[in-house]
Amino acid sequence: MRTLLITGPGGSGRTTVAAATALGAAGAGVKTLVLSADRADTLGAALGVPTGAAPARVTPALTAWRPDAAAGFRDDLAGFQDRASTVLDLLGASRLDPEEVTPLPGAEELTLLRALRDAALSESHDLLVVDLPPTPQALALLALPEELRRYLRRLLPPERQAARALRPVLGRLAGVPMPAEWLYETTARWDLELAAVQAVLADRRTAVRLVAEPGPAGDDAVRDARLGLALRALPVESLVANRVLPETADGGGPLAGLVAQQRKFLGEWDDARTVAHLGRDPRGGDDLAALCVPGADPEPSPVEWPVSDRLADDGVLVWHIPLPGVIRDDLDLVRRGDELVVTAGPFRRIVALPSALRRCTVDGAGLREGELRVRFAPDPALWPRTR
Repeated sequence: MRTLLITGPGGSGRTTVAAATALGAAGAGVKTLVLSADRADTLGAALGVPTGAAPARVTPALTAWRPDAAAGFRDDLAGFQDRASTVLDLLGASRLDPEEVTPLPGAEELTLLRALRDAALSESHDLLVVDLPPTPQALALLALPEELRRYLRRLLPPERQAARALRPVLGRLAGVPMPAEWLYETTARWDLELAAVQAVLADRRTAVRLVAEPGPAGDDAVRDARLGLALRALPVESLVANRVLPETADGGGPLAGLVAQQRKFLGEWDDARTVAHLGRDPRGGDDLAALCVPGADPEPSPVEWPVSDRLADDGVLVWHIPLPGVIRDDLDLVRRGDELVVTAGPFRRIVALPSALRRCTVDGAGLREGELRVRFAPDPALWPRTR
């Protein structure tokens, strides 16, 4: 199944583009599911069909789904209270009634990730279109599975979980309660769920479609989005320049300046696909079809971080990390054990080193044409000896 993640700055029309993309694919006979985590039914308004917690059939080949974050949050809390009943009783904590619980910030995003995982595992559709939140929140959301799995491994590493049989003895020796079985089981379940989401994001058929209005704010948002996505190794399938005014609007009237501004940035966005402004908010299938939103690219170009072997010439291995648009002064690198901490502008990622580079020391780094090149020299104490 292909997955197309759609995001852009707030107010750029990303939900409308997601609805039009899904409807167009379904019209071509592709079994499509479109997901949204928006509390308001913006997706349903665009499609002309109300959407909610139960998947809604829009056309024979198109299903729309807006998962209920509140219900999912209440179910998770109830399950947690049941599993942690011993600890809660020990602390004298009173139980929360699920009906009095409202979702915490971020619950919608987590619900969307779970729905994305469930949709991918069901294999009942050929294309999954995901209406993500605005770009800053979307980038944080896409980073969440990898970061949470890293935290879980640090808090409860496998070697500590392997000693579960010794917990009663250790508890008596230490005089304090040891982690209960439910904690390890919950951690393992979370890790599996996060790994499933991570696998969807890392799939070669998963890509991101950026939506922005051509202009200064849109240009800044696109530049930041390209950098943040590259740091996560997520490919940009296309850039959609939305709400583009027609040339005929440039007649010296009040829209002349806006038309000229759009043309300027469209000239700089040489890879953008344009979507015309209808003069109204699109509503229903006819309006979405009139937008002529391009179909999803079946084979997006992957973002690769290759390691080149220059041992024979320069005695180093070079790790190539694409970071389009990054400024040298906003770039920072730190080696921590078998991990590399990369900070690029407002974005940060802790990534595990490839196996060959773990036996090396960092020999320097340079930025050239939007690509970070980190040099690694073999550590004589760890590098295999040649005869």
